[in-house]
Amino acid sequence: MGLGPDQTERIARARSDLRMGVPIIIRQATGYALVFAIETLSPARLLDARGCGPEPVLAITARRAATLKAHAYDGDLARIVVPAHADVKWINAIADPAGDLHTPMKGPFQSLRGGDAGLYRAAITLAKAARLLPAVLVVEFDQNAGALPADLTLIEHSDITDAVTPLQHVVAARLPLTVSETGRLHIFRPEDGSEEHYAIEIGTPQRDAPVLARLHSACLTGDLLGSLKCDCGPQLRGAMAQMGTEGAGILLYLNQEGRGIGLANKMRAYALQDQGFDTVEANHRLGFEDDERDFRIGAQILQQMGFGQVRLLTNNPAKIKRLESCGLHVTERVPLRVGENPHNHDYLATKAAKSGHML
Repeated sequence: MGLGPDQTERIARARSDLRMGVPIIIRQATGYALVFAIETLSPARLLDARGCGPEPVLAITARRAATLKAHAYDGDLARIVVPAHADVKWINAIADPAGDLHTPMKGPFQSLRGGDAGLYRAAITLAKAARLLPAVLVVEFDQNAGALPADLTLIEHSDITDAVTPLQHVVAARLPLTVSETGRLHIFRPEDGSEEHYAIEIGTPQRDAPVLARLHSACLTGDLLGSLKCDCGPQLRGAMAQMGTEGAGILLYLNQEGRGIGLANKMRAYALQDQGFDTVEANHRLGFEDDERDFRIGAQILQQMGFGQVRLLTNNPAKIKRLESCGLHVTERVPLRVGENPHNHDYLATKAAKSGHML
């Protein structure tokens, strides 16, 4: 029967389950693993996890491990044995840096070395995709999975990849804008059920010539609330104004809040910035890379809309590199330096010094 979920739909279920605190099962050639997201782990489920298999292992990224002085023998992640006395509060403190300055000494930790860490890596990938802290609790089983609940979402290890999800063009409609009365809004929906992305077409940009384009990542605080901590709002409005002045352009509004870590984690990063860490340091303490966004999404939208050449409004060389790697030709980088103020001066300086932004 073809009524059951396919692999993409099971991955979407798995993300949703992790967000709700429900564990999932990942299957690989050597056995099975019960996986919990640390951020949503409850005391009751921790107790159940201890009762149905070997001692659980906590997996965190190497970025987070560096903060905790834990050995990341697996290169990009560390597998920490959870002590028998550890409760949910202890486990959460490993994943969430909110209390690091109050209780800096959390170790010593026993990190696993040797063996295959691929399953743990895949589990962290799912936690990131669910916009949760990149930390998971894993209980491994051998081929006998009889102790695992039958109604938990089961996914194959090999199905968890970083491949970009195909996007479907859902609808487009005329949307008169202050910068152009001939605006048009396109909605694109990923097949995996994740956040929709939007393309704002200004004027009637030609498909056979370089189009003035911007890949703009959603920023609730800057775009909507007028936050002074970043330059996102002025960049959004400045890009649209320039497209309106030139008479044509395409602005992609990508739902990749907080450089791809989600709004909740972005606020966690802001809280760390209040403790004195810069934007990159805050991301690292949370366990994320400097930038977790996937600009392949933007490339896919542009190509689906028939654009092959762009004059890119950006200060970020990573966007140029990614678009060109996807087969688009960036004929020109159009600088977009707006919105600097006393509140975001250090933030912009950090982007230039540590992330290579051309400011």
